[in-house]
Amino acid sequence: MKIAIIPARGGSKRIPRKNIKNFHGKPIIAYSIEAAFKANCFDKIIVSTDDQEIADIALAYGAEVPFLRPANISDDHATTMDVIQHAITWCEDHHLNVDYICCIYATAPFIQYDDLLKGKQLLETQKIEYAFSATSFLFPIQRAIKLDSQNRVAMFSAEYLNTRSQDLEEAYHDAGQFYWGTAAAFKAGKAIFADHSRAILLPHKRVQDIDTQEDWEFAEALFSILARD
Repeated sequence: MKIAIIPARGGSKRIPRKNIKNFHGKPIIAYSIEAAFKANCFDKIIVSTDDQEIADIALAYGAEVPFLRPANISDDHATTMDVIQHAITWCEDHHLNVDYICCIYATAPFIQYDDLLKGKQLLETQKIEYAFSATSFLFPIQRAIKLDSQNRVAMFSAEYLNTRSQDLEEAYHDAGQFYWGTAAAFKAGKAIFADHSRAILLPHKRVQDIDTQEDWEFAEALFSILARD
């Protein structure tokens, strides 16, 4: 059995009600639910939430909400792994034999169903534990700078001061859209960013983390531009 889990707690602080905030005409969580349905590979699409309003919206878009998440994994300190492990336990308690899980973030309006299918294929055809979305950094991380309390500048890696950008190793980061994994790996709490994982690389134009109001506004503008393509 393959299950999609969409974590969506109600207590987001920097963007209140972020997981169901209107994004180009519908609650932002709807994009994740719809992509999961379009992938047509999941036996269940479950939204894990502690919030009844979020649950009602998820149900309206066709997802299942078979439980409300307990308070101890619904605060600012709860991790994605905590949420997935809770969902696995619920499945086991209800005699569901889960082989693969895909955690899909609720604020991922640029997610594409074919990327989900690429992750599924990697997991099924290679001896790996996880497959997740990623993209490259726009600027060489070796040339990053930091500022102290007096706004004084220093390099994180001063040894690369005079190295040409094209000679620096390319670096990548989590795209914040989805994580496929074996149920066993999630249950054991194995690290995702490790040699037993593979990345599905996404173009920069389809990656935008949404944590602040500025992020949200940028994502809306980017979505409008892509919609015209």
